[in-house]
Amino acid sequence: MSDDTRPAAGGGLFSNAYLLLVLTMLFWGGNAVAGKFAAGSIPPLTLTSLRWIFTAAILYVLARPYLAEAWPVLKARWLYLFAVGTTGFTIFNFALYGALNYTTAINVAIEQSGMPMVIILATYLIYREPVTRLQMAGVAVTILGVLVTATHGDLGALVRLEMNVGDAIMMIAVVAYAAYSVSLRHKPKMPWQPFMFALALSGAIASLPGLALDLVSGRLPAANWVTPTVMLYVIIFPSLLSQVFFLRAVELIGANRAGLFINLVPVFATALAVALLGEQFRPYQMLGLAMVIGGIAMAELSARRKLARSEFPTG
Repeated sequence: MSDDTRPAAGGGLFSNAYLLLVLTMLFWGGNAVAGKFAAGSIPPLTLTSLRWIFTAAILYVLARPYLAEAWPVLKARWLYLFAVGTTGFTIFNFALYGALNYTTAINVAIEQSGMPMVIILATYLIYREPVTRLQMAGVAVTILGVLVTATHGDLGALVRLEMNVGDAIMMIAVVAYAAYSVSLRHKPKMPWQPFMFALALSGAIASLPGLALDLVSGRLPAANWVTPTVMLYVIIFPSLLSQVFFLRAVELIGANRAGLFINLVPVFATALAVALLGEQFRPYQMLGLAMVIGGIAMAELSARRKLARSEFPTG
């Protein structure tokens, strides 16, 4: 079935793919702002651990009807699931929330938006997946935009090794999530509920040493309004609702069209950081954001041209 002829079953919010996607990107963009609010109140290791412990508990309720049927596959692929959950959920979030203790939410959002291009590069290097010249140009422009942001507009800082520590940590997050995304091509066939539960549970288990380290070191969440507010937000919105909304949107209009909306994440995150955190949108960030979105647009244009040629061959 083509993207344009997918059924719009149901009614209300869950029949409107575009509203679902806009809300998803808003929630994902808000994750960076929530992490910045958490800086100084919730240690990054604790925030990551508590996020996935509670998310795994909620996903267990959703996955329970499917677990008996999915158990043989879960048991056979446990090492893969643990590695993927640890990389995409634990390491990525450790680095993301850790970076926000040292750099701005705007920087993190722009750097995070370079992930699709890193994924394209990784699939080319690992699987030799064909990449057009325009896609490679888009990858180069996007990565350059991320580096402009990470070095605060001074690319010479790379040579001098003077990158802000928060931006350097965010580079680890970008690589971790790219590795997670590439590894999903090997995911077992099963309903999304047990799959997501397995990943969240793996992320929760892998994060326990970090939580223990914080507790032993006396780094405890502060007793203020920030702690429960941030925890509720990251559990309900980026972790749960965004996953459900995005999966439903893909069902309605297809992955290719839905994927375009990911470009909204840095836009929403930047707007929220300016409005809620009072951060200033500086010229180097404007340049970096323009390069990132421009590079993604170049790669997407090339991919769509290639798809059009395959669907409507002229030879």
